[in-house]
Amino acid sequence: MQVLSVSLRDFRSYRDAEVALGPGLTVVSGPNGAGKTNLLEAIYFGSVGRSPRTANEREVVRFGAQTTRVVVRCEADDGQHEVSVGFEPGQPKRLRVDGATVERLIEAPERPLVSVFLPDRLDLIKGAPSTRRAHVDQLVAALWPARVHARRSYTQALAQRNALIGRVRAGAGSRASLSSWDAQLSQHGIALMHDRAAAVDAIGEDFCRIGERLGLEEELRVAYRPRSHAATADELREELASRAEQDLERGFTGHGPHRDELATHLGGRDLRAFGSQGQQRLALLALLLSEREAIAQQRSAPPVMLLDDVMSELDRHRRRALIDLLRAGGGQSVITTTDLEHVPGAEEEGVARVSISDGRVLAEVAA
Repeated sequence: MQVLSVSLRDFRSYRDAEVALGPGLTVVSGPNGAGKTNLLEAIYFGSVGRSPRTANEREVVRFGAQTTRVVVRCEADDGQHEVSVGFEPGQPKRLRVDGATVERLIEAPERPLVSVFLPDRLDLIKGAPSTRRAHVDQLVAALWPARVHARRSYTQALAQRNALIGRVRAGAGSRASLSSWDAQLSQHGIALMHDRAAAVDAIGEDFCRIGERLGLEEELRVAYRPRSHAATADELREELASRAEQDLERGFTGHGPHRDELATHLGGRDLRAFGSQGQQRLALLALLLSEREAIAQQRSAPPVMLLDDVMSELDRHRRRALIDLLRAGGGQSVITTTDLEHVPGAEEEGVARVSISDGRVLAEVAA
């Protein structure tokens, strides 16, 4: 799957723009505030159906406009496809693939897979566990699209069990009914745990290798840390049943995959607690690049890498290493920069270049 172009209308700082992407590396340059990050956000928004930067998507609509629309045109083995997202605050999003309305883009095989590096995504390393759980579940969906239902079913069963706990505490529900929800929660929970463990296992070796290539002097490791030690649905159901009294006291389910953790370590130390900003930044890059390797092996095509302001805090050797890793992995990458000299090989033949200022595309150089 190759992204050919992205068209934006009233998205952030862009009134109307169309940008073509190269088959390999595309470098987007311009001064601070030019709209480079907004362009990466638009590619993600048009491919996934949501913003990677904000939960309040009213912010993506250009000031003074009523609606926004992003169209991503891509090409696969079976031909060209068009994926579009239209959004008007207060209204449902309009998600379309080749003109047909879809409920979720994430389940559409015609859409491009994308992976995004933004400076504030360091939360994947140092933020709350819920952020990392959601990210692992997104990786599972990218690796094995058919398995996305396990997380959705687990979330629904968890909500129903918690609602029942609330009714029991209020004297309006039967405690005996907990067992039926324990059975459902356990069935979906074990499937979810197995999927998460397999996804983390798929990236482990590459995570370590890429961390070394990026110049981390100590060994980089990633580990799945499930809250439950159950190996079967029956064992998880027994764990839930044994904690029923505690759950009724708290008012919610306190045990299960919704409390899992993804741990990253450098030289045996927890990166979240003991890593420097630079080490955490390199670990995030290693995480995203190792995921790209795993997805490429599983799906026969790597996701499009969207890298915002990634070069500014890297030295010359690490910049070169990153570019080499991106090219070795194949597929497409889009990098933003304020200075083309920060991107090794940016002016070589085969690299597409886009110059942006004030939400306008000033020039394009095809690969």
